[in-house]
Amino acid sequence: MALTPLDIHNKEFRHSFRGYDEDEVNEFLDQVIKDYEALIRENKDLESQIQTLQDRLNHFTNIEETLSKTIIVAQEAADEVKGNAKKEAQLIIRESEKNADRIINEALVKSGKIALEIEELKKQASIYRTRFRTLLEAQLELLKTDSWDSLEGRSIEERERRSIDSVI
Repeated sequence: MALTPLDIHNKEFRHSFRGYDEDEVNEFLDQVIKDYEALIRENKDLESQIQTLQDRLNHFTNIEETLSKTIIVAQEAADEVKGNAKKEAQLIIRESEKNADRIINEALVKSGKIALEIEELKKQASIYRTRFRTLLEAQLELLKTDSWDSLEGRSIEERERRSIDSVI
């Protein structure tokens, strides 16, 4: 059991013949009591400081753990966002490639149709030119003849219709 200042104060020594001077012993005990009380107070203050520091250490340890967990969660969230962004980018690229392929295919189909239409128009223009040339040549031949007014008693209009019908 620990010795208290009160135990020191209440301690009684036996008197013996030729013993120590009682006043000197009491003065010494008073000094021991004061010093012992001071040590006890200092010890309590130090224990209080230790407890305060331990509480602060626990608090900062908790903060450190929380920050560490927060950093881990933030890193995981960042990784997830990064992964989602990569997936989204890949989807956008794939969709863009599909759209590009579709646009190219549509353009090829349209260009093929236009090429066919151009060929058809060239044929029609060639046929038209041939028919027009034939008509003009027939008309020129008709103009070259001397008796173009009285050919077999037909009228000019009838001859023109015949020459146009023969061309068409």
